[in-house]
Amino acid sequence: MNQNIWIKEYRKQKNYNHSQVALKAGIERSYYTKIENGQKPSVKVAQKLGRILEFDWTLFFTHDCDETSQKSNTA
Repeated sequence: MNQNIWIKEYRKQKNYNHSQVALKAGIERSYYTKIENGQKPSVKVAQKLGRILEFDWTLFFTHDCDETSQKSNTA
């Protein structure tokens, strides 16, 4: 599982810790920690985190995508 290092940077810019983000998103702190460690969140949680930390929530689903797979799915 690849770490979502980029979300950690957004969190640090806001000066939030894991617990603060989790509370604002309405999720468990341990779940948020798993997300930072690479777990993909649900769309609903991704959208909440995007609003809280001010980033495009689709980054969870497009970051590190396989370009070959994207091309084969568009055909």
